[in-house]
Amino acid sequence: MKGSKKHVVTRASPSLPVVQTNSHDHKDVILNEAPIIHSYNDRIRPLLDTVDKLRNLNVMREGIQLPTIVVVGDQSSGKSSVLESLAGISLPRGQGICTRVPLVMRLQRSLSRHPEIWLEYNDSVVHTDEEHIAEAICAATDVIAGSGKGVSDTPLTLHVKKAGVPDITMVDLPGITRVPVNGQPENIYEQISGMVMKYIEPQESIILNVLSATVDFTTCESIRMSKQVDKTGERTLAVVTKADMAPEGLLQKVTADDVSIGLGYVCVRNRIGEETYEEARMQEELLFRTHPLLALIDDDIVGIPVLAHKLTQIQGMMISRLMASTGEALMALMDVIGSAKESLLRILVQGDFSEYPDDQSMHCTARLAEMLNGFSDNLQAQSEAVSEFLMDEIKILEECKCIGLPNFIPRSSFLAILSQHVDGIQAKPVEFIKQIWDYIEVVISSAIATYSDNFPQIQSSIKRAGRNLMSKTKERSVNRVIEIVEMEKLTDYTCNPDYMSSWTEKTASQQNFINAVFHDENKPECFALPGFGDVKISHLRKYHAHLLQQAFDMKMRITSYWTIVLRRIVDNLALYLQFSVKNLVNSEFQKEIVAEMVDTRGGGGIERMLEESPSVASKREKLKNSIKLLKEYKDVVAAIVDQNSG
Repeated sequence: MKGSKKHVVTRASPSLPVVQTNSHDHKDVILNEAPIIHSYNDRIRPLLDTVDKLRNLNVMREGIQLPTIVVVGDQSSGKSSVLESLAGISLPRGQGICTRVPLVMRLQRSLSRHPEIWLEYNDSVVHTDEEHIAEAICAATDVIAGSGKGVSDTPLTLHVKKAGVPDITMVDLPGITRVPVNGQPENIYEQISGMVMKYIEPQESIILNVLSATVDFTTCESIRMSKQVDKTGERTLAVVTKADMAPEGLLQKVTADDVSIGLGYVCVRNRIGEETYEEARMQEELLFRTHPLLALIDDDIVGIPVLAHKLTQIQGMMISRLMASTGEALMALMDVIGSAKESLLRILVQGDFSEYPDDQSMHCTARLAEMLNGFSDNLQAQSEAVSEFLMDEIKILEECKCIGLPNFIPRSSFLAILSQHVDGIQAKPVEFIKQIWDYIEVVISSAIATYSDNFPQIQSSIKRAGRNLMSKTKERSVNRVIEIVEMEKLTDYTCNPDYMSSWTEKTASQQNFINAVFHDENKPECFALPGFGDVKISHLRKYHAHLLQQAFDMKMRITSYWTIVLRRIVDNLALYLQFSVKNLVNSEFQKEIVAEMVDTRGGGGIERMLEESPSVASKREKLKNSIKLLKEYKDVVAAIVDQNSG
């Protein structure tokens, strides 16, 4: 009876445990669906979906390896038959070498009743259907590798979008053969072995090693190759085909494990001849349940459904491990960013320059204060446009005059004069804010270089992120400064009492000024005006007295108000600068760098960038060996000294 089987313990990697599965769990499987779909549960599906999305982005071109099931085996071991049994599609079958190029099978779920199947190779897309998949693959293979028996490492991608398949990718490689036959190239072994090693070497690859029950496992070339890259077998799962052809001793082969298959074995019976997939699964179940020798093999390691379940579980665990590794790399990156951020907070916000006691360029709060004071002095010293005294005011008043009482100054004339003054200085605040951010960019670059020195691979990416951040901040700041300046043109307002006191003081000389222009018999050329010095007045005698009074009043008002405007611009810039620097360090710095680092288009992913370069790794290894040797030398010398002392 099947239920009376002995329990057989299978070997499994400690890091990738194999979930034991009883084939009875699969009796309710809908047989017309691919067996692998029944192991594709809600817990693993998001992981596999994520990997498939990454694969669609071609991140592997950037050196980022993704967990991939790679099917290897000696020639005619039944690799393609295993794949088609898992996926529920027909692949080329027959004697000799059937797979001559890497066949990347990308299965994608679809809600449509009509499957979509197409091939991609050499920048070409060829659509086909379920009945003609094998013919289409053979035709594409002939295009890639020629119509003979040669092989090529140019991949052929088969896309299958249909109901009943999961989003998963498997790669079928040519069968390994040592002796060229039937017109195969003389170096066929070298070509195929190089291709196999290329796909199974990445630690993210899951090696599905297909072994025929008719051969001695220890002599299989595929076993020898997989052990070169996976010595402990922690990512190798063996599939034993043709169990019905060599049932004698099979139980001992899969339990003794003389070839260290860490993920264990699964014995299967592939589809034979024109059997449907439903018939094949029924015959497989019948074989392992009724055969006198095969029935002794434990349920947990027999059947295509069991293989499907194990593959999905193993791949899910590999993805989880990969994500954990990437998480560790992300934590290392965050440590770098966090250290740089803390340093910038100290030197840019808190005024703590203990990290750079002798580098005054890094005493940032002091330098920023100096730059602000210099800007204020420069702005206050801004000279007026060269023109005769009161002429600008007179021209504006004449153009703004209206029908009304003569002793009222039109407000539009004051705003026109004010706008002229603002236009005269508006470039200076913009130039100043650009200089400020240029200086801060140097400071940030220095801090980044200091804290990412041990990770040269990420320095360029972090610096690029810093430059992008500075560019965005500078653009935003320039726009803000322009707004600050432009606002001064819109209205004339201040609650500062200095305005009235200054205007009152300055207008006290108005009558004396008018008398000097119109009533002094000596008709002086100049007049000593407090706050302005000696001003020329002879050119003003041709204007009416009431216009001159208005112009004088306008001059004193704009002069008193302009001082307040300049101070207000400086104050607003100072406040905005303090706010922007603090916000930059506390929030934007980290966000921008993280966004840059997780963008695989720029540098190939966090984990890759945190790896040491080969030259640095070599030097580090040499230093470690030197330290070890010196410690051993020290112990030897110490022993000799102790012996002599005794």
